[in-house]
Amino acid sequence: MEKYLSFFRLRFLYGLQYRAAALAGIATQFTWGTLEILMFKAFYAADPEAFPMTFQALTSYIWMQQAFLALYMTWFLENEIFDSIRNGNIAYELCRPIDIYSMWFTRSMANRLSRAVLRCLPILLFAVFLPGPYGLSMPENRTAFLWFLLTMVLAFIVVIAFCMLVYIVTFFTISPMGVRMVAVAAVEFFSGAVIPLPFLPDNIRRIFEILPFASMQNVPLRTYTGDLSGPDLYRAIVLQFIWSAVLILAGKIFMAKALKKVIIQGG
Repeated sequence: MEKYLSFFRLRFLYGLQYRAAALAGIATQFTWGTLEILMFKAFYAADPEAFPMTFQALTSYIWMQQAFLALYMTWFLENEIFDSIRNGNIAYELCRPIDIYSMWFTRSMANRLSRAVLRCLPILLFAVFLPGPYGLSMPENRTAFLWFLLTMVLAFIVVIAFCMLVYIVTFFTISPMGVRMVAVAAVEFFSGAVIPLPFLPDNIRRIFEILPFASMQNVPLRTYTGDLSGPDLYRAIVLQFIWSAVLILAGKIFMAKALKKVIIQGG
């Protein structure tokens, strides 16, 4: 365990060095969040009662989504891992006295957290001081905030466990591009990254909420805004625990199968 903590610390500190990239990302996320809110504002102006979330809750959802984008964006996949599988450098990783799944899981956590730390605070401060209903509102009470923190951690684990499966599938393909495109497109839609799940028809939403994608950013963001509470929240948390365990177990099983017969394509 100690070696993985040391590896996490090194990768986290390494990720903090990219301050210029963080500034560019902050500017991009400010702009994107503002445009998204103004777009939804046009729809709400036509008929505010036709939507399942209040406009204030929606703006909080969007600002929190932008602030913690680095934690939940599945399109942020490490090219270094894909390249090591494709060009044969994975052979060096296999010589180390470590579990490669745990090592990749740890580095993914560190890389995402380092980027989130650099970007989240400026975005949150900016959003808090915006006038209502365009700014970020606070949770209803302390209990709601604690539930948000729990769901946030669980969603983070689900995202990384899913991304690990994308890496592992690359062992069985010539190029990772097709798998990446399909995986990212599916998650972006099914997790509420494009349209919050409450905006979908009830029959479709009920199905989506059972899938692992809904256990990603959908649950913590809706918990923060108060849209998800009571029995629905407890059910969502149970699903987060289940999908975390299932995805990690599946990743370890597929990794073991992949490493039984590794064919080095290059290197």
